[in-house]
Amino acid sequence: MVLDALINYDATVTEHVIVASSRLSRTVIAAVVGASLAVSGALMQALTKNPLAAPDIFGINAGALFFIVSAATIFSVQSLLHYMWVGFLGAALAAAFVYTLGSFGRDRLSPVKLILAGAAITALFVSFTQGLLVMNEQGLQSVLFWLAGSVAGRSIDMLLPILPFMLGASLIALYLGRAINILLIGEDVATGLGQRTVLTKLVIGCIVVFLAGGSVAVAGSIGFIGLIIPHIVRGLFGTDYRLVIPYSAFLGGSLLLIADIVARTIIMPREMPIGVMTALVGTPFFIYIARKGLARK
Repeated sequence: MVLDALINYDATVTEHVIVASSRLSRTVIAAVVGASLAVSGALMQALTKNPLAAPDIFGINAGALFFIVSAATIFSVQSLLHYMWVGFLGAALAAAFVYTLGSFGRDRLSPVKLILAGAAITALFVSFTQGLLVMNEQGLQSVLFWLAGSVAGRSIDMLLPILPFMLGASLIALYLGRAINILLIGEDVATGLGQRTVLTKLVIGCIVVFLAGGSVAVAGSIGFIGLIIPHIVRGLFGTDYRLVIPYSAFLGGSLLLIADIVARTIIMPREMPIGVMTALVGTPFFIYIARKGLARK
């Protein structure tokens, strides 16, 4: 039926209309958002050398969401293009805050300090978001869409303004696979081989902001994809980032597609937010990775 609707579309056939107007768009959006979140998580884990790094864990999603909610409730912004830029700005500021907080102290950056900084920034932006919605309850309906984390009701037109930025960031991430491998060996080795480590880190950070911020602008805050998928990929295919990045994109998109299908069918005729499904899988995985990391210490 799906192939028939795509190849021999007939506007008089109800099933064809449903596939073209709803199913196809949410499938494409779920695949793009899942791939973007997985790649951004893989890059964050490489950049920070922290197995618990992910856009939602480090407050990047929360920062983007807070700025989008602020734009919608305070400034009555309605344009998705504006939401996109606002989301990018929120993601960038949240990343900067986490890095700054994690850098305080004598031992500079460490995995534990980054996790604590990420938790603090996430709590801060979540509380700000809730405060805005309490003060402006009428704005709740316009942003509930992002708070829930879902691809339901999204049209392909919502993705198109952001898609070039997300595809461009993903292609640059693929190109940086070899540079990331060298960086993981050690900064001294990377510098000795002629790599400009500061520039490489800055570019990786920008890629994470574009991928995470764009994902939140389209589908809201969807957690754990960026945490789970890189670990699965490294377990299956090794730590070569020339493979980790493309396989993370493929498996991330696939996982979010499966989560969307389950969320759509598990309590039919109602639909569960897709963020709930990813949390059901991601929370135990997060606990497992955290316990494993503590056991090594």
